[in-house]
Amino acid sequence: MGYDIVSLPVTILFVLSGSGLFYYAIKLNQKYSLDHNFMNSVLTFFLWVTAGIIYPLFFSAYNPNIRFFQMLSTFSICIFTPSLIFLILFYQYNFVIKKHPEIKEKRNIEIFLKKFDLKSDAGLQKLRIDVHRKALHLIPAGLVIFLWIFAIYIWEGLWNADIAWGITGEEFARFLILTVGYSGILMFGALDYARLSFVFENHNLFHLIPDNVLNLLSKSMRHRENFDFIRPAVLALSFVPIFFFPFCIIAASILISTIGDGAASLFGLKFGKKKFPKSSEKTIVGYIAGFLTSFVIGIGIVALFEPALLYIKIILIGFSGGLTFLIIDLLNLRIDDNILNPIFCSLIMGIFYYFL
Repeated sequence: MGYDIVSLPVTILFVLSGSGLFYYAIKLNQKYSLDHNFMNSVLTFFLWVTAGIIYPLFFSAYNPNIRFFQMLSTFSICIFTPSLIFLILFYQYNFVIKKHPEIKEKRNIEIFLKKFDLKSDAGLQKLRIDVHRKALHLIPAGLVIFLWIFAIYIWEGLWNADIAWGITGEEFARFLILTVGYSGILMFGALDYARLSFVFENHNLFHLIPDNVLNLLSKSMRHRENFDFIRPAVLALSFVPIFFFPFCIIAASILISTIGDGAASLFGLKFGKKKFPKSSEKTIVGYIAGFLTSFVIGIGIVALFEPALLYIKIILIGFSGGLTFLIIDLLNLRIDDNILNPIFCSLIMGIFYYFL
C-alpha cells in the first residue's frame, strides 16, 4: 500500500525500538565482550529496521477495504501493545515491588545467573534446556501457521466472511499474522529492554520482570544468552522478510528453522557421539537428523499447501530446504541460526518454487 499516516507509526516505532536495543548492544559489547555476540546484535538491529520499513508493503494497494484492517493493525501494534507493556511494568512497580521491597533485592542479574551454574549432570541439563527452548521457538512458528489456516479455511472457507468484509482470506491472514507477529516482537523487545538493563547501573529495571517470566527464561536459556537478545524475538524478526514468498515456502522455512533445528540439537545431544568438527558441540547424528527432518518437513508442507505442484518439484523444493539447513549447520558460523535458517531456506526454496 505504501507509506502513509496509517502505516508510518509502525515503521517509526520499529526503527526506534531497534535503535534503542542496538545502543544496549554497544554497551553490552563494551562490558561483556567475551559473552556478547555483537555480530548477532548488528544483524538483529537490521532486522528491526527492515521489519519497520517493509511493514506497509504487506497490505494490498488495490483493495480499499483493507484500509480498516490496516488501521486496526496499527492501533494494536502502536497503542494497545505498548499500553499493555506499560500496565505490566506499572503493576510490577506499584503493586509488587513497592509492597514487597525485598523482592528487588532477590530479582537481580547476579542471583539470576546462579541458576545457570554447571551441574554434575551437564549433558542431561543441556538436553532439558534444549527441549524448553525449542518448544518456546515453536510458538511463533505455530501461530503463523494456525492463523493462516484459520483465515483461509474457517474465516473464508467456512464462514464466508470474505464476502461481508470485502477482503480475501489471504489478505485477512496477512493482517492477523502481521498484527500478532509485530505485537509479539514488541513484547519480546520490551522484555529485552528490562532484562538487559543491568548493563546500566543507575537505570536497572531487571527487578520489574515477573517471576514466572524469569523462571521460564532460566529453563530455556544458556548462560551466555543472558548477554544477548532473546532468541524468540530474533526468530520472529527473521520471519518478516520472508513473508513475501508463497505461504508453502514460508511455512516450510519456519518449521525447518524450529523443528529441523530442534531435531538436530536434541538427537545430537541424546545420541550423538562423534563431533564434527571436533572443537564443536555438533555431532554427525545431529546433522543427519536435522537434514532428514528438514527434508521431510519441506516435502510435507509444500505438498499440503500446494498439492497441485508436480511431485518432482515438491521433492526438489523439500530437498533444497533440507540441504540449505545442513550447509548452514555445517558452516557453524557465529551468526545465530535463528537468523540464517528462515531467510536462506526460504530464499533457496523460493528459487526452486519459481524457476523449476
